[in-house]
Amino acid sequence: MVKIQKKDGNQIKGELIAVKQDSLLLSDAEGKDTSVDITDIRVIWIKKSKTGKGVLYGALWGASISAAAVGFVSLTFSAGFELSVWTAAVGGAAAIGAFLGAAIGIGAGTDITIQLEGMTNSEIQETLDKLRKRARIRDYK
Repeated sequence: MVKIQKKDGNQIKGELIAVKQDSLLLSDAEGKDTSVDITDIRVIWIKKSKTGKGVLYGALWGASISAAAVGFVSLTFSAGFELSVWTAAVGGAAAIGAFLGAAIGIGAGTDITIQLEGMTNSEIQETLDKLRKRARIRDYK
């Protein structure tokens, strides 16, 4: 998701479809395409997806806590404790680890802000090259 603030104060939100030579093509929530000239843009905000990081962090936290708990269960089981109690503890620890990891992952990413106003032409072209990697159509000519 991209949000653009134009120099006249208007804002446009949508999916970045293509980065042209001197404009950006966006598709809004209704599917309407809008082309915005680069010279009219003040700021671009790019919303980063955070769900993938949350799942990854959750899996890592859950796996590490589970591994630690399993090691603890092995030690305590050999000492004669009830296995079912410790098995429940391992499952609970893994669930808590996954939940905490997902929460951390969702909050970890920060949105990208690009201030076009005041950039040189070469800086703008470099920025457009980076934006092309985030567009649906990356090799638009």
